[in-house]
Amino acid sequence: MVQSDAKDAIVLVLRKLGAEALGTFMITATAISVDVLHFTTGRVEDVSRWLARGLIAAAVVYAFSGTSGAHANPVVTIAFALRRIFPVRLTIAYVVAQFAGAFVAALILWALFGTHLGFGASRPGPGFSPIVAMICEVVLTFAFAIVILMTAQEEAIVGPQAAIAVGFVVAACGFAAGNISGASMNPARSIAAQMVAGTTQISWVYAVGPLLGAAIAVFTHDLLAGPPTRAARRAAKGR
Repeated sequence: MVQSDAKDAIVLVLRKLGAEALGTFMITATAISVDVLHFTTGRVEDVSRWLARGLIAAAVVYAFSGTSGAHANPVVTIAFALRRIFPVRLTIAYVVAQFAGAFVAALILWALFGTHLGFGASRPGPGFSPIVAMICEVVLTFAFAIVILMTAQEEAIVGPQAAIAVGFVVAACGFAAGNISGASMNPARSIAAQMVAGTTQISWVYAVGPLLGAAIAVFTHDLLAGPPTRAARRAAKGR
């Protein structure tokens, strides 16, 4: 019985990690593809570019929230851990799975796009410095993370009811400031593409900015929502 329980627990964790890797793969592949096509062919205009990201975020949330909580982003996992609604022991495993999914997506698209992959790697927009882009990522990630944290108070994060809210905030952040920083809000998506494309000199922008934004969101959420709830813990972990 003990061995059976241990085996079931391992299978459950592997399913969660698989869902995180696949969800991050889908988000990264979509974001890179629309950016490359936008900058190299012009056939994907700005409206479609940001809507595509919002739609894939909503789809991932809807599909995987019951399995893993549908974080699909290291800053979401870290925010939940800081909020004390996600086990620390799973945080590193989730982040590794997310980066693995993002790297697989970046490598596949490198095989398809070659050197054009660099157009899909997050970078500051024309006329904006890395510092400005980092500040932009702080603000955007704060908005993204606070929506997720507030939604997780009552319903599964990012469960069917929250998918629309998450998709809307991702698209809105793109419309509002995508041309300043690329509206990444996701270190795995950005850093994987940057490493494969060889543009890691600005990777710090897309690590520091989102992490600071998520930390501020957690602090704000503590003030607004009070102590963590049982529903929030269930939401962050999925089944």
